[in-house]
Amino acid sequence: MKQNLLGAIYLSLAASMWGGMYVISKYVLDFVPPLTLVWLRYIIAFVVLFAILKWLERKNENRAPIQKRDWFLLVWIGFIGYFASIALQFIGTKLSDAHTGSLITSATPAFIVFFARFLLKEKLTLRKICSVTLATIGVMTVIGWNINVGTYFWGSIILVGAAVTWALLSVYVKIASERFSSLTITTYAVLFALIFTTPFMLWELQSKDITYESSYVILGVLYLGIVSTAAAFFLWNKGLELMDAGIGSLFFFFQPLVGSFLGWLLLHEKLTFHFFIGGALILAGVLIVTLPTKSVENE
Repeated sequence: MKQNLLGAIYLSLAASMWGGMYVISKYVLDFVPPLTLVWLRYIIAFVVLFAILKWLERKNENRAPIQKRDWFLLVWIGFIGYFASIALQFIGTKLSDAHTGSLITSATPAFIVFFARFLLKEKLTLRKICSVTLATIGVMTVIGWNINVGTYFWGSIILVGAAVTWALLSVYVKIASERFSSLTITTYAVLFALIFTTPFMLWELQSKDITYESSYVILGVLYLGIVSTAAAFFLWNKGLELMDAGIGSLFFFFQPLVGSFLGWLLLHEKLTFHFFIGGALILAGVLIVTLPTKSVENE
């Protein structure tokens, strides 16, 4: 119970940080090109994570070395999740719109439950199915039900790819956590994502410039690198280490909820009645699957 509670806290914090990321990104992207911003996020996150990792390793002399086969797993996590998924989300959103992107990527928890069933052999219980369904309806209620899949066909297909690859990341992080700490996984996965992103960042800078008109741009980049990347990625991985991936996936739904709330608080965006109804459904879905039951058979 204590482990599940800690996992829930870590995952809630990570999703909340990503929700806040969109408010900051909306401002910073007016001055920094998107792929360059991703690269800056990763280089800052890697420096922070690597410094902490090495400091902790000096205190722990009995740590297990990383084997050759383990490096392939870390490369795969960095590629599939922190590079491919983020890139597909950028491309898919560009070929569609932000609303369509938000709605399609909200299917990520369902994909996590699916992959966890076959790759991790996690049980597909009635509670999980009901929770994911209820929370998904909640997200659709918050975001709105209008979606232009027909108008943005290729963009929608690519966004499905973004949801699938992030789901695979979450499952493979769970696999890697059996051998490594969440800090080790996050640090080296971010490093490999940084390597994969570098050529595209250099290509982007051939036609686009970075402008610094105020210190808020620098502060925004630092926030995205330290909080939304280093801290959030670590907390998400740590939370998945402590919980079943299928259960942990539900906390992904806090992202649009927090993003909408901060958009209202900081950007003066309107909150409709649908926000509160959808938020209640998301919270209900999370509570159904995380609260303890008297008997396993009840699941």
